[in-house]
Amino acid sequence: MLSQQRFALKIAVISDIHSNIDALEAVIARLQEHDELFCLGDSVGYGPQPNEVVERLIELKPTAVLMGNHDYAVVTGDTNDFSPHAAEAVEWTRRRINHANQNYLAKLKPSAKLERNGKSLALFHGSPREPLSEYVYPNISSTNASKLLEQEKAKIMLLGHTHVPMLFAFDSEMLGNPGSVGQPRDGNPLASFAILSIMETGISFEIKRVEYNIESVADKIIQAGLPRFLADRLYSGV
Repeated sequence: MLSQQRFALKIAVISDIHSNIDALEAVIARLQEHDELFCLGDSVGYGPQPNEVVERLIELKPTAVLMGNHDYAVVTGDTNDFSPHAAEAVEWTRRRINHANQNYLAKLKPSAKLERNGKSLALFHGSPREPLSEYVYPNISSTNASKLLEQEKAKIMLLGHTHVPMLFAFDSEMLGNPGSVGQPRDGNPLASFAILSIMETGISFEIKRVEYNIESVADKIIQAGLPRFLADRLYSGV
C-alpha cells in the first residue's frame, strides 16, 4: 500500500476471465462498493461459457474493457503461437459465440489511456511494447518496471495476460496486475482480482482472492468436449 489516507476513488480491476462465468460471478459477489470497473482483456478462451461471460461483462458497464490475445484469436481465427489446447479452445469458441458478442469483442482495443484524480493511467493487456501479447511477470526488475512507467509517462500502469498477480510500488507510481479471474496460474486456484484506490496524494492496489465452484466449471469443460487438461489445471492454479 502506497498510502493509508482516505480514498476518493475505488476501481475494481479484473482480467483474464476466460469464459469462466462461475469465477466471474464469485468475484462480482465479493466486490465492495466501487466507482468504476476495468477489465484488462481475455474475456473468452479456454472456458465453456463465452456468451455468458461477455453478456455479463456488458451488464456490468465497465469504464474500460481491453482486447486480449484470446479475444483477438476468437475474432480473427488467428491462433499462431497458441498451444494446441489453446487453439482448440479458440476454434470451439468461434463455433459457439454469437454474432453480437463476437462483434463486441472485435471493437475492443488492447490498450487504453485514462486520467483519474490528476493521475495518468496506462492499461495494457500485455505490455506497452506489445499490447496484445508480451508477458510481464513479477520477476521483472524494479528498474525495468519503473522504465515501463517512464516510457508511458504514467503514474499507474495495469497489465493482464500473465494470470499472475503483481505489484511494483514506488513513491507515487505503481505497476500492477490483478491476476486472472477464470484461470489463475500462480499456484493458487482461487479467482484473483484487485481494487485500485486513487486519491490526489496516494495510491493502493490490493489483490483479492475468491473461492468458486471449480468442479462445476471443470464438469462443463469436459461436457463441452474441450480438452480435459483445461479442466484439470483449474484445481491447481497452473
